[in-house]
Amino acid sequence: MSPTFRALRNPNYRLYLAGSIVSNTGTWLQRTAQDWLVLKPLHGGGTDLGIVTALQFLPVLLLTPYAGVVADRFPKRRMLQCTQLGMAAASFVLGVLALSGAAQIWMVYVLSFLFGVASSFDVPARQSFVSEMVGPDDLTNAVGLNSASFNTARIVGPALAGLLIAAFGGGATATGIVILLNAVSYLAVIYQLERMNAALLFSPRVRARGRGALMDGVRYVRTQPKMLFVLVLVFFAGTFGMNFQITSSMMATQVFGKGAGEFGILGSTLAVGSLCGSLMAARRATIPLRLLAFAGTGFGLAEIVAGSLPTYTAFAIFSPVIGFCTITLLNSSNATMQIESDPAMRGRTMALYMTVVQGGTPLGAPLIGWLGQTCGARWMLWLGGLLVLLGVALAVGLLVRLRGGRASVLTPLNAAGSLVDRVWDNQAVARARK
Repeated sequence: MSPTFRALRNPNYRLYLAGSIVSNTGTWLQRTAQDWLVLKPLHGGGTDLGIVTALQFLPVLLLTPYAGVVADRFPKRRMLQCTQLGMAAASFVLGVLALSGAAQIWMVYVLSFLFGVASSFDVPARQSFVSEMVGPDDLTNAVGLNSASFNTARIVGPALAGLLIAAFGGGATATGIVILLNAVSYLAVIYQLERMNAALLFSPRVRARGRGALMDGVRYVRTQPKMLFVLVLVFFAGTFGMNFQITSSMMATQVFGKGAGEFGILGSTLAVGSLCGSLMAARRATIPLRLLAFAGTGFGLAEIVAGSLPTYTAFAIFSPVIGFCTITLLNSSNATMQIESDPAMRGRTMALYMTVVQGGTPLGAPLIGWLGQTCGARWMLWLGGLLVLLGVALAVGLLVRLRGGRASVLTPLNAAGSLVDRVWDNQAVARARK
């Protein structure tokens, strides 16, 4: 089997990936339809869109650390079936409200928050369940294939959502139909999880209930320099850079004056680069930290360039570069956290990781949305890119400090440091001989 797809030799993982492709496509259908519902039929602005995004991710910030404790205490396969059912229920209610014409912005706020509650328990269980399906040898490959699945859906979903919304008239009814399709898509994951062979899972011993489980996870991560490097890096990228739901929609509608179809296409072009990055990540056997630093730097610079592009066509053509850098950073960070963590702590480790990646969105999304509405959509990308670059600098500085002033992050720095060390050693020997 090709190294790119080696994790597919595991039958449980094949079932999981098949269900994920269906569900992920539905997720992107809803994300596009929900944004369009807020911006057009409900006449909302960038601030409203930022609030919806923030409320959807606020439970991640509040609940995911505790959800990681739960993930280490209960069978993850059953936990995932429950969380998928919860997200399906929230999507179903929003779809019915939009379809009936009764939807209002405050209802979108409430249902986005409830969706986020279910998602906050889903994320750590889903992330740590990957290693239980494939084992340590194929973990990096499985993370890459998961991302490839997600980004394949990201290519198809927004474009299909834009076409469906336009075909059904572009109003609230059209968005309701699309959102209901997402509600149904969660059944695919629930069904495939039920079909798995539990005997083939690499499940660690379920942790007994006890006090201090959450703080044990925090203390564990604080002792791991690589994990701290990753967390600082993804905090800035996730909080200020990865607000694509807001930036793409406002660039399409406000800067370039486009409609639902063109808005959906932007999500797909962004995902083309993400898919390429996912497949490249799936082939890697090891992940050097310098790769994360380069990916973060490339992401920040790409956002600044994108914010300066003059036309919709140029923006759409360039967006795969943003997607490639983003997914390279996220996949490498995710795999690094899982590889470095103890299996008994993996649920809590991944909960902290996802809290940092997604939990910063309630802080960054309203700020970025307000900035776009007040100063213009281009400023969202310019400021976001600059803050991502600041995050890279802080992460590298932290790693250097934790390693006693020396860090293996960038190859040129490694080479230069080795040369300095050799010169210093030679001079010391010469002085000793004198």
